Amino acid sequence: MRLPAARGPVSELVFQALRRAPGKLPPDLGPTVPRTGDALSDEDLQILLFALYELHYRGWDDVADEWEWDPALLALRRTAEAEFESSLRRLVGRPPEGFDRDLPRALAALVAADDGPSLATELGRRTGPARFEEFVTHRSVYHLREADPHTWGIPRLAGPAKAALIEIQIDEYGGGQLARMHAQLFRDTMAWLELDTRYGAYVEVVPAVTLATNNLMSLFGLHRRWRGALMGHLAAFEMTSSLPNRRYGDALRRLGGTPPATRFYDEHVEADAVHEQIAAHDLCGSLVTGEPHLAPDVWFGAACCLALDRLFAEHLVTSWSSGRSSLRTSMALA
Repeated sequence: MRLPAARGPVSELVFQALRRAPGKLPPDLGPTVPRTGDALSDEDLQILLFALYELHYRGWDDVADEWEWDPALLALRRTAEAEFESSLRRLVGRPPEGFDRDLPRALAALVAADDGPSLATELGRRTGPARFEEFVTHRSVYHLREADPHTWGIPRLAGPAKAALIEIQIDEYGGGQLARMHAQLFRDTMAWLELDTRYGAYVEVVPAVTLATNNLMSLFGLHRRWRGALMGHLAAFEMTSSLPNRRYGDALRRLGGTPPATRFYDEHVEADAVHEQIAAHDLCGSLVTGEPHLAPDVWFGAACCLALDRLFAEHLVTSWSSGRSSLRTSMALA
């Protein structure tokens, strides 16, 4: 996978530097990052963060591995992350009073209060093949590396919380069997839809809001201080997965999807019904029992997950209601 096209002046300068031998960043770049007031919709900032985070996943074919820990690049990323975090905090606000007295119940209340549009309902009610393909294109950015961001949490936990996370991740990775790995199941879905199944194939066509949902997991996963937020994110992710995936699977079957094509969604109906209990109680509950000071971070991670998923759904539904593609206009699928 090669570096994507830049989406603004900062990503342009950084990407030019990354394509050269490791060394100093351009002197005119300094600590500058995009400052539009809303990092969540800033194409320049989100593609920059995505590219820098990818150095810690599988990397870029045209970028030397030595850039991964370049001090100047990390300093730039830290500045961009501060902008990202500020926008996230404005979006989700503060946790309700007394939430930490029963954190699993607080997480359940947070999920129940989420009033964003349901993509699963939208796709199940009115979708045609083009819309479902577009939805899968967005989601491929995450699902082709599914579970990897949360796996960074394993060495940062201990005791019951660590055991609970490993239990969830074992299922995500198919118990070590390639054909059952969730990323591989999603690749099977993409293949049936005749989409490009290569890792990161559609980074170019997805907008900032899609990148932000992915960058959120990387932000939490790459920083030990955000281990609580990472687990809260996972809990919210699992607690809102089972029913929507049932609807996605049914929608794909109505479009003629074969069992291999729908297996990704069918697998999540059963697995995530179990995972949501493990994540809320055994994982997050145990984590804050051992480290009570992480409770606000757990709530923050869950709230961010739900809020960004809501923005993502709003973008797709609004685009489709207006008769336009939800992908970047200049690079939309035919």
